[in-house]
Amino acid sequence: MTIELCDCHVHLASYEPAEAPDVIRRAKESSVKTIITAGTSLQSSQVCIYLAKTYPSVYAGVGIHPNRVRGYLQDADLEALDRLARSPRVIVWSETGMDYLPAAPDHTWQEQAFREQIRMARRLHLPLVWHSQVTEPGVMAQHDQTLRILKEEHAGDVGGVMHYFQADERTAWLAIEGGAYISFAKPLLRQPHQWDIAKKLPLEWIVLETDASPQPYKPNRADWTEPKDVNLVAQKIAELRGIPMEEVAAATTRNLLRLVGLRA
Repeated sequence: MTIELCDCHVHLASYEPAEAPDVIRRAKESSVKTIITAGTSLQSSQVCIYLAKTYPSVYAGVGIHPNRVRGYLQDADLEALDRLARSPRVIVWSETGMDYLPAAPDHTWQEQAFREQIRMARRLHLPLVWHSQVTEPGVMAQHDQTLRILKEEHAGDVGGVMHYFQADERTAWLAIEGGAYISFAKPLLRQPHQWDIAKKLPLEWIVLETDASPQPYKPNRADWTEPKDVNLVAQKIAELRGIPMEEVAAATTRNLLRLVGLRA
């Protein structure tokens, strides 16, 4: 059986342009055939679209990350996002959400940007890949605020992904009830609290990612996380569930391709 994996969230635009071909090649060699690169600003969203036009296995997301918000989004920002999001290589709205870490931008700015982006994604029929970062592992109630905004803005109409999942089981089920897939990444390899969650959640609501971006703090370049590492996450889920890795690959790939409207 041929294995085909997808990385639903990577920051390919953050790498040096000369690195992109090798990053994509290594992904293909590890059976990662589809990569969605996320925009975090207007500029990076433009780069994501360029990469998606350049490399057939790459698709783009556009969006303004909550940590890139510097005030209320203005009409000019929204108009620019709208133009970018209409590219045929854009298949998700990514990345948006809420961040509750102490150094994060003002929450009212973030919320306005999040709500406006959800509304745009709904108008353009783009699934939302969203971020929810809490101040510490025990403060799960902050995820509830993110979920409340999604519900109030009817984000379930287009579906989406709770990316880089590190929350608790209750939050996972609430996200699923709101129409979001749960995306596991490399934290699953090292966080035991996630193992029971990865075993219990229906496989039809799981997708995979790396959230990869350059990691210069790791002196050995070979140790940097890349889309190829989706393979490791799939292997871990297979181990936890006691099923073949091929079954995990088939299900998670089918889930993502269905969400974004691509054919297997």
